Amino acid sequence: MMFSSTSPAATEAFAARLSLWARPGFLILLTGDLGSGKSTFARAFIRALAEGGADFDIPSPTFTLVQAYDETRLPAFHADLYRLKGSDEVEELGLADLLTSHVGLVEWPDRLPGPLSADVLHLAFSGNGETREIAISADGAWAKALHRDAEIETFLGGNRPCIRHFLEGDASARRYEWLEVADASRPIVMDMATRPDGPPVKDGKPYSAIAHLAEGLPAVVAMNTLLAARGYSAPRILRANLKSGLALIENLGSKVFGKMLLAGEDITEPMLAAAEVLADMARQDWPSSVPAGEGVVHHVAPYDEEALLIEADLLPSWFWPYRHGEAPPPHINASFAKVWHSLIPHTVQARPQWVLRDYHSPNLIWIPERKGVQRVGLIDTQDAVMGHGAYDLMSMTQDARVDIPDELARRTVQHYLSLRSAEPGFDRQSFMTAYAVLGAQRATKILGIFARLSKRDGKHGYLQHMPRVSRALAQNLEHPVLAELKQWYLEHLPDALAVKAGR
Repeated sequence: MMFSSTSPAATEAFAARLSLWARPGFLILLTGDLGSGKSTFARAFIRALAEGGADFDIPSPTFTLVQAYDETRLPAFHADLYRLKGSDEVEELGLADLLTSHVGLVEWPDRLPGPLSADVLHLAFSGNGETREIAISADGAWAKALHRDAEIETFLGGNRPCIRHFLEGDASARRYEWLEVADASRPIVMDMATRPDGPPVKDGKPYSAIAHLAEGLPAVVAMNTLLAARGYSAPRILRANLKSGLALIENLGSKVFGKMLLAGEDITEPMLAAAEVLADMARQDWPSSVPAGEGVVHHVAPYDEEALLIEADLLPSWFWPYRHGEAPPPHINASFAKVWHSLIPHTVQARPQWVLRDYHSPNLIWIPERKGVQRVGLIDTQDAVMGHGAYDLMSMTQDARVDIPDELARRTVQHYLSLRSAEPGFDRQSFMTAYAVLGAQRATKILGIFARLSKRDGKHGYLQHMPRVSRALAQNLEHPVLAELKQWYLEHLPDALAVKAGR
């Protein structure tokens, strides 16, 4: 593969594009004569990882040999081995250790004593004047990244000219980019290739199938299209290719509830408006089968006992070993499942509705220029299920990522209840019972998820949220219907009710 650059600016743009794929352990080896453009590429790559952009200072590693950047969105290092003579000198730099947490760029890689990574991008620079030819080859995950990058470039063929930018995603495997285009719309590229099934965890089925998690892009297209058609502010699907798992979607802006709260903004009006969205959704009939286009139909699964229990099981499967260093004994698992079996009937709603399941601060966007329920942007809707309307209200007011002030949470719940109180058949008491049971289930699940993200995926940042989730669990367990579950925790896993920061 070859990239032809007509100017240093074109080389820098190419580097910025490749930076979209950077991950810890990824290595880029830069070869070519002095002045061939290696340093131009490396600086542009690192600058693209930095929030400061063009103003970010990137000193040359010619004399320091290695320059590390820990303040970029992904830690990076830039090494220049030109002045080194032997492999012993290279080993003293500790590049292998840096690669465990950084993406690395190495000039004059022929000085390396051996391979540092299985995921390597080789870039060989040649040319003169302002033009450069960059020969490209890749190994491991870098090869897959280049293939996907080419697919995105093809998908975006009709959206030229545009510049692709990194957009922070979530804990999932999905990727996002935003496009700098002629107008100010900044559409978003969603990269959601159909994921393979994980290992079987029960009855020969993987966790994702039991918990009814979306397998690919059709769920996003189907859910967003119908939500938008019914007057809600889910991102419009501008274009999609279901087979490739790529979509261009509407950008709803940057006023994310969680970021507003962390910035000290008053989110009372957004929270009350989000409760109005849920009350409005509760009055509607929602289908369990939704067209996604291209002849594909997305099925919205019931939030059934099997799904609720497999989610709750994340606690003994992951949180227990996280706290105790070993799996729980069989009788602990059995008693835990028995208690939850008795609670599931409280989560059944006579007329099931769409439960978005991720209705919380990272996925709610304030759009004040719109009217009514359209003031609340809804993203991350693909894992919706048919279930009890209390779930989404609970997940918003018992947020796992940010502290919702107690009074605001109480006011939001009361606002929702007041909106629905006059509806025939609405039972406030049974609704609040479901709110508490589902709150305990969700907190139980999330403690397991955060432990799993740390242990399995190396995403330790989620541990900082455990104390908040632990408090929510303890709060929900005060409901009388949860007395037996509370006793189980007190006897077998009291740690879950009192997780401290940093532990």
